[in-house]
Amino acid sequence: QVQLVESGGGLVQPGGSLRLSCAASGFTLDYYAIGWFRQAPGKEREGVSCISSSDGSTYYADSVKGRFTISRDNAKNTVYLQMNSLKPEDTAVYYCAADPRGCGGRYDYWGQGTQVTVSS
Repeated sequence: QVQLVESGGGLVQPGGSLRLSCAASGFTLDYYAIGWFRQAPGKEREGVSCISSSDGSTYYADSVKGRFTISRDNAKNTVYLQMNSLKPEDTAVYYCAADPRGCGGRYDYWGQGTQVTVSS
């Protein structure tokens, strides 16, 4: 069964850090671009970051550039999103998704999401 499972979310104070994990089962992440998305209450889902399968190229939304880092560990079949200098506006449910066609595709597989809350 193909599955993506996010973990690592939680409550953190402004300026703090979290590392989200996206673990795959039922398929090998090596051949997929992995994107991170987020959706805050009352807002549309937005793309946060993506890492390609071909050469490991990374992409970031302007709102997180310089603060978030995406990486992949193919041996663990897992992609990470390191989030530093968190702001209240980063509060959202974070999802990972996989696409064999590359970053910017329509993403075939989605995780269930993990809540990130940034608040003092």
